[in-house]
Amino acid sequence: MLEIRDVEVAYEDLQAIWGVSMEVAAGEIVVLIGPNGAGKTTLMRAIAGLQPPLRGRIVLDGAPIQSLAAHSIVERGVVLVPEGRRLFAGMSVYENLLLGAYTAKARAAQAKSLRRVQEVFPILAERRDQAAGTLSGGEQQMLAIGRALMSLPRLLLLDEPSLGLAPLVVRDIFEVLRQINRDGVTLLLAEQNARMALELAHRAYILEQGKVAGQGTGPEMLASDHVRRAYLGYVTAGEEASEK
Repeated sequence: MLEIRDVEVAYEDLQAIWGVSMEVAAGEIVVLIGPNGAGKTTLMRAIAGLQPPLRGRIVLDGAPIQSLAAHSIVERGVVLVPEGRRLFAGMSVYENLLLGAYTAKARAAQAKSLRRVQEVFPILAERRDQAAGTLSGGEQQMLAIGRALMSLPRLLLLDEPSLGLAPLVVRDIFEVLRQINRDGVTLLLAEQNARMALELAHRAYILEQGKVAGQGTGPEMLASDHVRRAYLGYVTAGEEASEK
């Protein structure tokens, strides 16, 4: 579905991504893990058309999209839930949701999409007329995901969806992501909560210093000594012995 080939991205003179290649197959949940500053957000922005790459190719369903405007990429079914939610705080929950349905195809399905979002997130129906900025952090994240669903995504990009949320809320959000995937939406997730992300993932990539430093299935990555040491807080048997 999505192919990224030798992509490099820079902000003026500062290069953030170096020769990244990866794939996302239709129906998968693929996770990006890595430390702060590794380039995860930059890569998501490049896929979404918000930060065009210096070089390399981003291919969706066999057609290159790296030169397209962001709205054209949304029209092709690739929708980003950005880090920090980026809601319109003074507008109501309902108004924020409607903003997600701005393409012609999404507008035609607006009523059906709204019912679906309210089934997935019943709290949004209860908060329909409430200003988005007055919602809790978890409710705001639900609204951000709901707004993205209104755009009829085939590939949903999520940048740090658990950021700043309580553990119980994070579990609820991740369960919703499983359901969205079961409903036929492919997910690409950049996430600091490596354990929960890898438990969710079909496959995962490690991004470190702007480069792919490893890849594998979710279970393979959970069993990796490097992942366990760097991202899950484990000490390997050999390291424990050497410390003694």
